[in-house]
Amino acid sequence: MASDSAIGNKNKLVICICGMAGSGKSTVAKRIARHYGLRYSSGGDALKAVAAELGYRTSGEGWWETEEGIRFLKERSRNPEIDRRVDQKQLEWAKEGGIVFDSWAMPWLLRDGFKVWLEASEEVRAHRIAERDKLTPEEALKFLREKEARTKRIYKKLYGFSLGEDFSPFHLIIDVNLLSKDEVFEALRLVIDRFVLGREDSSI
Repeated sequence: MASDSAIGNKNKLVICICGMAGSGKSTVAKRIARHYGLRYSSGGDALKAVAAELGYRTSGEGWWETEEGIRFLKERSRNPEIDRRVDQKQLEWAKEGGIVFDSWAMPWLLRDGFKVWLEASEEVRAHRIAERDKLTPEEALKFLREKEARTKRIYKKLYGFSLGEDFSPFHLIIDVNLLSKDEVFEALRLVIDRFVLGREDSSI
């Protein structure tokens, strides 16, 4: 599991955490970054920055599930240079090491690094998004499905991989449906300590 050349030395550690919307990838990625003293990079934040440059109003945590966010996704599908620009920047950061990526593309684009997929059902994810963004479950499910359909088409067209269906790049898959945020973090921390960093005492 820890054979990739960018794994083992904490200063060069590159971790990619991936999962569909509402799986909790941003939450655990930020916590892992803080715990190990690594930088944190969100593909979503980078895309929102590009959206703002293009004149979109990007305020609010649940922006992707808004009509404005969906409109930007439509433009992304017509303009592949938006994603290429973001992904190239993140690849440059990966070469420096010491970073945790919360990204859909990086697990497929990076040759090295430790890659994790968080698996959660559509029902669980819709419930989390509804709670987070103060939507009805029906609204959350509608936005989730529309966003994911467009996002999958974008990455299939750009890079040829099937997001949410192809798990070949991942070293670890965690089913988070019945786990709390703390339990997901502890499970991932244990694996990183024991199998990535080679620490015998995983309580460190």
